Amino acid sequence: MAKIVGGVTTSHIPAIGNAIAKELFEDPYWKPFFDGYPAVRAWLDKVKPDVAIVVYNDHGLNFFLDKMPTFSVGAAFEYENRDEGWGLQPLPPYPGDPELSWHLIESLVADEFDICSCQEMAVDHGFTVPMSLLWPDRAARTVKTIPVAVNTVQHPLPTPARCFKLGQAIGRAVESYGKDLKVVVLGTGGLSHQLDGERAGFINKAFDLMCLEKIVDEPETLARYSIHDLVRLAGAQGAELILWLIMRGALGDKVSKVHSNYHIPISNTGAGLLVLESA
Repeated sequence: MAKIVGGVTTSHIPAIGNAIAKELFEDPYWKPFFDGYPAVRAWLDKVKPDVAIVVYNDHGLNFFLDKMPTFSVGAAFEYENRDEGWGLQPLPPYPGDPELSWHLIESLVADEFDICSCQEMAVDHGFTVPMSLLWPDRAARTVKTIPVAVNTVQHPLPTPARCFKLGQAIGRAVESYGKDLKVVVLGTGGLSHQLDGERAGFINKAFDLMCLEKIVDEPETLARYSIHDLVRLAGAQGAELILWLIMRGALGDKVSKVHSNYHIPISNTGAGLLVLESA
């Protein structure tokens, strides 16, 4: 049977993609951020996942304000990255696992989650930046991918509690899959940041560090927040914490923390990083 080996949370700021392309790994501004990732890659080399379920939010490349599904799951053989601005160069397609995708979709619908299934799906920096951070050697990367896009743009957004339950349902779906696969779940985005309005540049370090602590053993504490709570405490875009809660829900009750890192500011964002291993 398939097994979730663990999860990784990481920020997905588009500026990171440009810094990777320019190889700014030793730049004083970027070095404390990039120095957090070798330990994650070492863990991935150890557990050797076959599939990465990437939970992210689309920023207008595949969905826009006129059509913004709450939860979408990719079911394609591959996922294209297209020009979305930000100065990012499009990257080659990412291989999918449509058989596991359809099992996931069918299981989630049976679990009373209304899913938008996507047999074609373009993925933006919310997906590609984490993949580049965790598997920088594209030629050696063998992991297949399943994008799970969550609306964090057009209100109303799904509640933290609903997202945590979606993660639990993803965990049940993977565990019921008959093939012998190792799966890692990526929760991307965050932490606190606001890109516009009167609070542009807002970062709440104390709240971010609390989230990094509580999500390990007390995720229900975070799931009790409302979206309005998250916007107030973490900024308008800090509501991306719901993507982390999906990852955490998928891992089950007991996890162990392997690694964490936190650095501010990266492009006006509290950049959080966490590796959790399933019990």
